[in-house]
Amino acid sequence: MSSLNQLFLLLILFQVKHFIADGPLQTSRMVKEKGQYGATLGLVHSGLHSVGTFIVIFVVTRFALWAVLLAAIDFAIHYHVDWSKENIVKRFGWTPANGPFWWAMMADQMVHHLTYIALTAAAVAA
Repeated sequence: MSSLNQLFLLLILFQVKHFIADGPLQTSRMVKEKGQYGATLGLVHSGLHSVGTFIVIFVVTRFALWAVLLAAIDFAIHYHVDWSKENIVKRFGWTPANGPFWWAMMADQMVHHLTYIALTAAAVAA
């Protein structure tokens, strides 16, 4: 498979993975615990993203060690981005009725998607 095909396939699969882990697999209790550092369900949520990242990278590249490394990086970034966003929103008392709540939400999502772009670049370079 060409590098360009790998790049596009990775980007598409990361979007699907993100939808699944942040949508159907995310529970309201996970959302609640993401703002508590070290809380089990916040870790589980990021773990689901990490497993998805491993699957995406391994399926496309077949490099298991590289997939494990990039999945661990995704775990750390995803966890801390979610934790930070939850704490900023709580600190300022923003709710879905406030514009800044949605700015924080979109910043959170932007960082996740920029992470996927960086992971894609790393996987294609491998």
